[in-house]
Amino acid sequence: MNFNAANIFGYKKYWAHRFGPASELPMSLTEMHQLGWDACDIILVTGDAYVDHPSFGMAVIGRVLEAQGFRVGIISQPDWHSAEDFKKLGQPKLFFGVTGGNMDSMVNRYTSDKKIRSNDAYTAQGAAGKRPDRAVNVYAHRCREAYKQVPIIIGGIEASLRRMAHYDYWSDTVRKSILLDSKADLLVYGNAERQIVEIAQRLAKGETVADLKGIRGTVHFVKQIPQGWIEKDSSDIDKPGAIITHHNPYQEMPECDKKPASDSNEQVLQFKPIANSQRNKTVIRLPAYEVVKDDPIQYAHASRVMHGETNPGNARALIQRHANREVWINPPPYPLTTEEMDGVFDLPYSRLPHTEYGKANIPAFEMIQHSVLIMRGCFGGCSFCSITEHEGRIIQNRSEDSIIREIEAIRDTSPNFTGHISDLGGPTANMWRLACKDAEIEASCRKPSCVFPGICHNLNTDQTPLIKLYRRARAIPGIKKIFIASGLRYDIAVENPEYVKELVTHHVGGYLKIAPEHTEQGPLSKMMKPGMGSYDRFKQMFDKYSKEAGKEQYLIPYFIAAHPGTEDTDMLNLALWLKRNGFRADQVQAFLPSPMSIATAMYHSGKDTLQKVSRQSANISIPKSIKQRRLHKAFLRYHDPKNWPLLREALKEMGRVDLIGNGKQHLVPSFQPKDNPSTGQKPLLKTQAFKTKYTTNKPKSGKQKPMLTGKAR
Repeated sequence: MNFNAANIFGYKKYWAHRFGPASELPMSLTEMHQLGWDACDIILVTGDAYVDHPSFGMAVIGRVLEAQGFRVGIISQPDWHSAEDFKKLGQPKLFFGVTGGNMDSMVNRYTSDKKIRSNDAYTAQGAAGKRPDRAVNVYAHRCREAYKQVPIIIGGIEASLRRMAHYDYWSDTVRKSILLDSKADLLVYGNAERQIVEIAQRLAKGETVADLKGIRGTVHFVKQIPQGWIEKDSSDIDKPGAIITHHNPYQEMPECDKKPASDSNEQVLQFKPIANSQRNKTVIRLPAYEVVKDDPIQYAHASRVMHGETNPGNARALIQRHANREVWINPPPYPLTTEEMDGVFDLPYSRLPHTEYGKANIPAFEMIQHSVLIMRGCFGGCSFCSITEHEGRIIQNRSEDSIIREIEAIRDTSPNFTGHISDLGGPTANMWRLACKDAEIEASCRKPSCVFPGICHNLNTDQTPLIKLYRRARAIPGIKKIFIASGLRYDIAVENPEYVKELVTHHVGGYLKIAPEHTEQGPLSKMMKPGMGSYDRFKQMFDKYSKEAGKEQYLIPYFIAAHPGTEDTDMLNLALWLKRNGFRADQVQAFLPSPMSIATAMYHSGKDTLQKVSRQSANISIPKSIKQRRLHKAFLRYHDPKNWPLLREALKEMGRVDLIGNGKQHLVPSFQPKDNPSTGQKPLLKTQAFKTKYTTNKPKSGKQKPMLTGKAR
């Protein structure tokens, strides 16, 4: 897809570029003075420990701004109980940039069952409690208290997913756009390099933050619809109406896919097209905050419309009233070109935590320090995932040469490198260089997924370039092993047997994690995930090529409990599949309704938001009660004696007492261990933060399949 966007490295550098790049961005006045600075132009406030590594958002934004010539300081995990910590670097000349960190602060602190987590992987020594709830709001308020006149720009995943009125799982309410709650001047969403560079350059030239209107990937306030714009009501695009028959996913989408309609019953978001000549000056009015906060149907409608405006090639601006204020959401930013991506990743990162932390362990860094990100974005469109809302659906690729340079840099500079690259991937390991075959179709497409209900015939699925990259990477002198640890889209992989062979033969360390998420069609159709047929095909290839390579290797499937559309019987069938296939999940996770996701709209409304919703639409199963969520998780851990009483009770209520007993055909035994009722067996190996470990309980006979313990998400 070709866009007419200025190269982020094409601007004239700010005068302070004469200071040159810092070995690490300063976190104190002493460090600033050592660099010769009397002030910072920009101060970035983050809820994470500062790690100067391209996998950490603040490091990337900081280095990109430094490359523009700006003096950038970092305030990491400040004490938010007063404004004092926010004054430690003095007053910034241009603006404060505020983020909650690499993770949403609420997801970071609370489990899907709303229990407080005992650690924080983005903090030194994994210490918990170093950031507040709703960190972006709190940090922005303290920045305003510290220096009232300094512009405040919020961004990162926490701001991205809250850019409009959104359902908040932790309070069980619909909250306002975070732009209002934080009292910030401007919100930047998505991977923010393109937006933040333009913002910094324009402020440096004397413009005010009030002048920064219309920048893609930003959200701001407007007093009225600008002259020359057409306001279109969201109900003209996706009118909530009576229940409708499910349509073919290609029907009513002439702008995207020219495939003829068929009799498929698959569900998909659908929207009326709009003339190209009007699109760039059309703003869609969403139902006001005061409407969606009290009406789940209108909330679901607003969510559907917003998700139809995620393709930067055809997305339109959105506007939503909050009392007497109008929140204007500009279309998504244009994705970075390969040249720009290379420029971002070639910046002089130290690839280490800031020296302030000494030898303290930062768990997230320990996991990713020897990993390499090769791409961004995802066109999978899984309804529970927030990647599209944040990173976008267009894959942004680094060049092969840039990736190789980073591997060599790790080899040559990392103090504890042993020759093993822990990952070569991204949001999805095998989407590198995959895109629509036709740029015009890609720019006009409104389908939420390129691979659901099946792989679009316009999608290029050739993995030959990726095979070439793998071979070149592992041929680098000093590299002993390269693992692929990112999530793998196996329905794409099976289209390329040579890729599967390459992966299985050279890049699996005994276990490969993939995510079917469920076995039953009910929840799978709401997740927008492929059926188990693709998994079975992939497993056959995996086993075949593992055997040919003379390796004993196993697939570890991830599953999710309590997703919208999941019945108790679905979880029972999944548990039976796990038992039949010899899997034992150690730690499991229930669905967490993250702000703005499609599945969250289902959770809140009780409707299938992949089709039009109305008050007459059929309700879908939403496992909300604590008891039902615990039951669904218990089915995933059917082997744990702690869950047996709950499972026995449920099986009796479901009329499945035939599954209670002490034979191989039973799911749970009829007895409860007396010696150690809490476990009843040797403890399973627990997973560490952000790093899943697996144990193999090898059988005495070589004929049986080993049982695996692992983490399902």
